[in-house]
Amino acid sequence: MAKTNKYALVTGGSRGIGREISLKLGGCGYHVLVNYKSNAAEAEKTLSGIRAAGGDGEALQFDVASGDESTAAIEAWQKAHVGACIEVVVNNAGIRDDVLMMWMEPQQWHSVIGTSLDGFYNVTRPLLKGMLVNIVSLSGIKGLPGQANYAAAKGGVIAATKALAQEVAKKGVTVNAIAPGFVRTDMTADIDEAELRKQIPAGRFCEPAEVADLAMFLISEQASYITGEVISINGGLYT
Repeated sequence: MAKTNKYALVTGGSRGIGREISLKLGGCGYHVLVNYKSNAAEAEKTLSGIRAAGGDGEALQFDVASGDESTAAIEAWQKAHVGACIEVVVNNAGIRDDVLMMWMEPQQWHSVIGTSLDGFYNVTRPLLKGMLVNIVSLSGIKGLPGQANYAAAKGGVIAATKALAQEVAKKGVTVNAIAPGFVRTDMTADIDEAELRKQIPAGRFCEPAEVADLAMFLISEQASYITGEVISINGGLYT
């Protein structure tokens, strides 16, 4: 297996959209750092898929919501790979904990905000040398009832994406966000897909691979003049 000097980090890379992006990055010659919080078995499945396709990678365990854990893991990796540069960062980690605001407990607010918004800061700040793709959500654009915490988290990442893109554009760094609608993953397994499909003009949920294809375009040289954008992929559900 040929050794690569191209490195990419995908947070929440063990399942769903993160797994599909990791697989595609591996297939394009990147050494993929598959971040996960606790499920080592799923991270290994992602790595097995990357290697089966001829790529390579490694698992990197840390909770993106923890600044200390994120810094320690990233610094340890950098010390073990002197001279290496993580040139692609995909901030994909996120959690849902849906409940109407009037019943939302502080922990339900802080855990969702911590994973998406604090996680964006904790991972991005030490790695501002390459390009970034942030996975946000339709909820961060439109807002959905029961998701004030999730909408705030993803809306915050959208705003940060636009600001950061202007800060680093002169360095040749692009920063974009992808806002999926309903995607068929573990995160949406608890919702009524048959009922929700009726609201989607395309008549179906998105597949994780379709989000990954869009991410790979934004990562490619063909998208080098695209930055500060939020690109929706929702089957016409919201325009």
